[in-house]
Amino acid sequence: MIALTAAEIAAATGGVLRPDTLDPRTVVTGPVVVDSRQVGPGSLFVALPGEHVDGHDFAAGAVAAGAALVVAARELTGPAGEALPCVVVPDVEKALGDLARDVLVRLREAAVEPGGSGLQVVAVTGSVGKTTTKDLLAQLCGAAGPTVAPEKSFNNEIGLPLTVLRADEQTRYLVLEMGASGIGHLTYLTDIAPPDVAVVLVVGSAHLGEFGGIEAVARAKSELVAGLVPGGTAVLNAQDERVMAMAALASGDVVTFGGTPAATVRATDIRLDRAGRVSFTLVAPGADGTDASAPVQLRLVGEHHLNNALAAAAASLAVGLPLEHVAQVLSAADALSPHRMHVVDRPDGVTVVDDSYNANPDSMRAALKALAVLAGRDRRSVAVLGEMLELGPDARAEHEAIGLMVVRLNVALTVVVGAGAQAIADGAMREGSWGDEVVVVPDVDAAERFLAEELRAGDVVLVKSSYGSGLWQLGDRLLAPQEVAP
Repeated sequence: MIALTAAEIAAATGGVLRPDTLDPRTVVTGPVVVDSRQVGPGSLFVALPGEHVDGHDFAAGAVAAGAALVVAARELTGPAGEALPCVVVPDVEKALGDLARDVLVRLREAAVEPGGSGLQVVAVTGSVGKTTTKDLLAQLCGAAGPTVAPEKSFNNEIGLPLTVLRADEQTRYLVLEMGASGIGHLTYLTDIAPPDVAVVLVVGSAHLGEFGGIEAVARAKSELVAGLVPGGTAVLNAQDERVMAMAALASGDVVTFGGTPAATVRATDIRLDRAGRVSFTLVAPGADGTDASAPVQLRLVGEHHLNNALAAAAASLAVGLPLEHVAQVLSAADALSPHRMHVVDRPDGVTVVDDSYNANPDSMRAALKALAVLAGRDRRSVAVLGEMLELGPDARAEHEAIGLMVVRLNVALTVVVGAGAQAIADGAMREGSWGDEVVVVPDVDAAERFLAEELRAGDVVLVKSSYGSGLWQLGDRLLAPQEVAP
């Protein structure tokens, strides 16, 4: 974070300095953290209340570790009764967002000064593909200048402000992922960090249970476009009608992306190799108004990553990166976040596809298609599937539909983990699966034991579920170092 005094932080958050003897000129020079274990000299520790722990209980330790100041909901004392240096605010979480907003305003003002960084903010939302697209953008922008992007999937009212607060006067690109599980969530986030470029990937079935329907999902995602800075650029999926309808909300340019000839930034000559990686020709308007093109060979596994790559390319071109740079960096880019189509060939001959960070019907279908391509006709495909959460009243039907797809893709073995995913097995059985093709186990431990006995050299194993189902733990275990018999 940029250096700020205690007085400046209090003004930004509407807080009061405590104790009265605290010098308002005290300077915070270190990072803003919500985990006391990450505190360093000069840090600002934000004492967030949590479901299981309260950050206020760790404030004394944070100060002892070097925190210059604590944002808290009440005055705090140390183990000997000494007053801790605090900014006391009515709402700690809101104060975090208020501080991020203030810092971004300061950075934007500095960015347009002579010699400034020319900071641009790029934000991504969508029901599927946010984190992968964010990771691609981080690499595209990072190869062109100082870039700050979220760690993992920091895309909510806590993670987004923390990402913004990592930026400083040298930051040229601030890449943000914005997630929503309800109406108004993206309005809150864009009020903190209005983007110069807003990318909307797809309106899908994620969080249907919380939104109450697909049209509500569309309204929520449209808040990103409505939250653009005046004259900002909307980057929209040309192959999603609900996304394209958001063009009406844009006050500036609209750039479209997709595999269709009507898209501004598009793919031609699309091919999928035996390893499930997409290659294509990236086409976009050149400086003279005619089409320019460049070849791209993705390293990411799965045909569905074409959409993510085109979105990242369109956003990169919108911030001024040249087409050749975009094509070259895309061809070298990797999936940076864990449990996102992470493909590992184990020493024992088993290939593990760990896509267990999250799941909804759209991403589940995409992952199963990638499994089928990777396995081909000469390797056994194994799908280890857990529950897809937050689907509301459609949950059973959506899980059954995945079971139907498993059979239609000729997945050789499906391991259904947990009672919440039982409908996957039911759907597969109704479609015609029988015998040992579908196995239901109660939990992650049981799945691990079953796979330890069942897997053999040549198998391709997909692990996929919502994060809250806990199947990511199995992904970690399957990727742990394996002992190979001599």
